[in-house]
Amino acid sequence: MPISASPSHTPGSGQGRTGTSEPTVTDRLVEANDRYAAAFTDPGMDARPVLKVAVVACMDARLDLHAALGLELGDCHTIRNAGGVVTDDIIRSLTISQRALGTRSVVLIHHTGCGLLDLTEDFRHEIEAEVGQRPAWAVEAFKDLDQDVRQSMQRVRTSPFLPHRDDVRGFVFDVTTGLLREIDPSS
Repeated sequence: MPISASPSHTPGSGQGRTGTSEPTVTDRLVEANDRYAAAFTDPGMDARPVLKVAVVACMDARLDLHAALGLELGDCHTIRNAGGVVTDDIIRSLTISQRALGTRSVVLIHHTGCGLLDLTEDFRHEIEAEVGQRPAWAVEAFKDLDQDVRQSMQRVRTSPFLPHRDDVRGFVFDVTTGLLREIDPSS
C-alpha cells in the first residue's frame, strides 16, 4: 500500500498525522512524494550500479554526493552513516554491494565540520544515564579527519568479506568550498 494511502494521511487535506491543522515534516515529505509519483516513470534500471562503485559518506545534510561527484541515478551505491565511518554495518553493506550487486570500487568521504569531531565516547554514557541502558554501538568519534579516513580505508582493505579491495580511495570534502581532498593512505 502506498504511504499516502494510509488512513491518517489524506493528500492535500492539511490535516497532519498528529491531528493538528499543521502538517508535520513527514506529512510534507509524503505530499512531495505524491507529486513526484504523479510524474514518475520507471527508469528501467536494476539495483546494480552502472559505475560499479560504492560511496561511503557521512549522513551530514550538507553533502549532496550526486552533485558533488557528478553522479546520476543508478551510477553508484550510496552508504551513509554518522561520520562516514567504516563500521561493521558498513562492511555488511559493502559486502552485499560487491558480492551480490557487482561493485568493484569503494570511495570513502569524510568532511570538514563533522559533528563527530566534537563528540567522545562519553556520549554513550550520557545516553545510558538518561535512558538506563548503554547503547551497544560505539560512537566512533575522532579528532583527526585524515587519520580517520586512513583507518576507514584500512578497515575496507583488510576485510576478509570483501573480494574487491584494490580500488579503495578516501577523501575529505570541504563543506565551504565543495572540493574533495584525497587522503594518502600511507601518510
